[in-house]
Amino acid sequence: MAMPRIRPLNPDETTPEARETLEGFMRARGNMPNMFRTMALRPEIMQTAVAHMQAIFNTGTVEKRLKEMLAVRVSQINDCHY
Repeated sequence: MAMPRIRPLNPDETTPEARETLEGFMRARGNMPNMFRTMALRPEIMQTAVAHMQAIFNTGTVEKRLKEMLAVRVSQINDCHY
């Protein structure tokens, strides 16, 4: 696996607000997505991305599970490890 150009932060390297968001992912999903660990470098951007993701996955008529499977598949096709 290739090394990322920007290293994702560990929760103890983030602001308290970003850490709470990452820990929320851990509670809800069982992991902390690297995309959000990287965005934790800019907590204000991370918070808007979290809101955007929640709007995508928690609204609409397409089942959340299908949306998640599509996200994983697109990631695989693009060789993106998140």
